[in-house]
Amino acid sequence: MVLFTRRHALGLGIGALSAAGLRTAPAAADNGTEMHGMSVFGDLKYPADFKQFDYVNTSAPKGGAFSFIPSVRDNNQSYFTFNSLNAYILKGEGAQGMDMTFATLMSRANDEPDAMYGFAAKSVQISPDKLTYRFTMRPEARFHDGSKLTAQDVVFSLTTLKEKGHPLIVVQLRDFVKAEAPDDATVVVTFAPNRARDVPLFVASRPIFSKAYYATRPFDETTLDTPLGSGPYKVGKFEVNRFIEFDRVKDWWGADLPVNRGSYNFDTVRYEFYRDRDVAFEGFTAKNYLFREEFTARVWATRYDFPAVKDGRVKRETLPDDTPSGAQGWFINMRRDRFKDARVREALINAFDFEWTNKTIMYDAYARTVSPFQNSDMVAEGPPSPEELALLEPFRGQMPDEVFALPYVPPMSDGSGQDRTLLRKAAQLLNEAGCAIKDGKRVQASGEPFTIEFLVDEPSLQPHHGPFIKNLGTLGIDATLRVVDPVQYRARVDDFDFDITMQRFSFSATPGDSMRPFFSSQAAKTKGSYNLAGISSPVIDALVEKIIGANNRHELTIACRAFDRVFRAGRYWVPQWYRNTHPIAYWDQFGHTEKLAKYTQGVGAPENWWYDAAKAAKLEQAK
Repeated sequence: MVLFTRRHALGLGIGALSAAGLRTAPAAADNGTEMHGMSVFGDLKYPADFKQFDYVNTSAPKGGAFSFIPSVRDNNQSYFTFNSLNAYILKGEGAQGMDMTFATLMSRANDEPDAMYGFAAKSVQISPDKLTYRFTMRPEARFHDGSKLTAQDVVFSLTTLKEKGHPLIVVQLRDFVKAEAPDDATVVVTFAPNRARDVPLFVASRPIFSKAYYATRPFDETTLDTPLGSGPYKVGKFEVNRFIEFDRVKDWWGADLPVNRGSYNFDTVRYEFYRDRDVAFEGFTAKNYLFREEFTARVWATRYDFPAVKDGRVKRETLPDDTPSGAQGWFINMRRDRFKDARVREALINAFDFEWTNKTIMYDAYARTVSPFQNSDMVAEGPPSPEELALLEPFRGQMPDEVFALPYVPPMSDGSGQDRTLLRKAAQLLNEAGCAIKDGKRVQASGEPFTIEFLVDEPSLQPHHGPFIKNLGTLGIDATLRVVDPVQYRARVDDFDFDITMQRFSFSATPGDSMRPFFSSQAAKTKGSYNLAGISSPVIDALVEKIIGANNRHELTIACRAFDRVFRAGRYWVPQWYRNTHPIAYWDQFGHTEKLAKYTQGVGAPENWWYDAAKAAKLEQAK
């Protein structure tokens, strides 16, 4: 089954917290000492004179090409198509890979939970109250046309993104107040009191646009004009809806910075777009693209027996994923009246037979997801601890009593595909909610027929919906699956024009402000937000703020567990499945380091992989 992106790290929030053995930044940093990096709690692994990240190969050769299909979707992007080179607004379908064309103030270290080090900015000073960040720009930073990248460009970029950027960006910049440039080398960023813990990291990871370039162009319009960038790659050849290439900037100003050594090794990075995943697989077997992370268990189990695999030209690996797996499921749109009652939503959960689906369709490759923090220590287990109770007690009476007992877990079926006990329970819940059977069909309390349309944008999801829809039919619910093209899907989801749709998201090691677009009442009303279920709960809002305001890892974990209990009690989704590995396949002409950085989103490709000319020559001879 498709596991939607696990590679949202910066877009969905940049994890936080120190790990054992990390070097702690001097306390003087609180007094405005110039620092080479920053993190949420001040812990940095790398000293000021570090030369490279430990997980890269600085001897990696430059050259060759890397091609793949998208496994990441952020802002207005799609897995299947593109029609714009503006990936930072709501309009259009933004091209994948545009982030590689822009520099940012700082760059993340993937072997630390949240640390960032100087990129376009060489250092940062943080005020004692942590509301003012003063970045000093690198004098060598340049745009691709040779013009200097200055503090004025940073101010323009942050201000424009907050005013005209994609709604998800706007939400996460809520606590960003202003940016000023007292001179070309200095950016002063001001945050609101009680700001979200990770918003400075989010700001430091935003793309830097050229103020001069946009002086004569609107920022908030779709376009196929190549924007002026300053990153390691430029936009190369592309054909709308089919492919886009990015060419490495050979004389790039940032190539020898510590945060970039050993990275961005390929001369060309190419994204291929397919409307159908089965066709995309055939494209891989024909060597139309060279790297594939496999998200479909059926394909991984049954279809990697083509000649190139058997003779070793295509390599298969299963790499560990130690990052939080997050949530995947069918999210139920509570903006529709028929889904407002939690008993109705629980009935839908009972109608889904995960055990049968996993065994029959997905080759037992997955475990059941129960929490948005899956695969982490933030998942609630057992009765609430005294510290969790301290957070929950003020809201007693505003949420189900089960929050104060064991956390909700989806029921385990008998694996038959139609568990009679669970379906009887589902029918009972529907009856209690006023949704009775009339003339053999389920009707709402209003007397209108109870119907459900599942909305998806790819045909490969059909096998997983079929058994679920059949069980809903047993309950008298007229459920259907509607497959639409990616552009129509994006438009309908952005407008919340659906009954139920699938969503996959994951948070980093320390959730923070990134939770607002998914769970806040504000996001429920914001077009284009990730709050697909329409969750609008004062308790959820308050606990999100507790998570954002946590002062240390322990407080954060407790707040996340308390939130987890309340979220799961809301029955906002039908939880699906997850796995903690990355199955990958690639034509054997690449190299990569043996061990992934722990907090790498994905497998570090193509950023930290490289082209192996000797392997490529051998592969060519083996044709």
